[in-house]
Amino acid sequence: MAGRVQGKIALITGAARGQGRSHAVRLAQEGADVIAIDACTNYDSVGYAMATRADLDQTVKEVEALDRRIVATVADVRDPTALARAVAGGVDQLGGLDIVSANAGICTVQPWDKVTPQIWQDTIDVCLTGTWNTVVAALPHLIRRGGGSIILTSSTAGIKGQPFLTPYVAAKHGVVGIMKSIANEVAQKNIRVNTVHPTGVSTPLLEGLGGMDELIGLDPSTGGIFVNSLPIEFVEPRDISNAVLFLASDEAQYVTGLEMTVDAGCTTR
Repeated sequence: MAGRVQGKIALITGAARGQGRSHAVRLAQEGADVIAIDACTNYDSVGYAMATRADLDQTVKEVEALDRRIVATVADVRDPTALARAVAGGVDQLGGLDIVSANAGICTVQPWDKVTPQIWQDTIDVCLTGTWNTVVAALPHLIRRGGGSIILTSSTAGIKGQPFLTPYVAAKHGVVGIMKSIANEVAQKNIRVNTVHPTGVSTPLLEGLGGMDELIGLDPSTGGIFVNSLPIEFVEPRDISNAVLFLASDEAQYVTGLEMTVDAGCTTR
């Protein structure tokens, strides 16, 4: 029985671990080959360690164990030239591009008066400009292919004004703007563009967000903004991967311009 994305080729950024690795594996399980990209670099402004080349190699092993092809490249979404080269190299090796998951991101926690210029710039550069760079690098290949699906990872922070995350909130709202604009620009080329909006996901990024409880303790009125309606605290990476799979598949052939929440009801509050 053919998989839901059988024979398609998917580009995933931030693919070395967390949601990115989960997306790569889930799409491969359903028949896709993968172009996996990750910067594998740390940031002075971020208080947790980023993925490593060894992490990216593990993604390769997990995809290859499913008997799918994968091309993995260390490239930074902040560098449009290197990113475009990495995407083009993967397309050349695998034969095309059908699906794009712009997933790479970083996040920090602090009140507004602790947001340094470097924290602001790094967050915007990775989460917003990096998403834009990914779209720009991928679109010529999707157009050449005659269509495709672009899925941009936003967040509940791309819908709600979550406190103590201002650079991240600004970037993730901006990602929605990219989606809505590009969805209109490329619709006639049979390219669909959507965002996915997770609540907290059990990944190394979430583990790195220390200090949130203390900040909420200083202003308990903010705590409810983060609470999910369903009785769970976090979702798992696979929960988001299933949404990415749906948006990538022909089941979503007429779905474009959608802000798809996988948030246990967080944004309904």
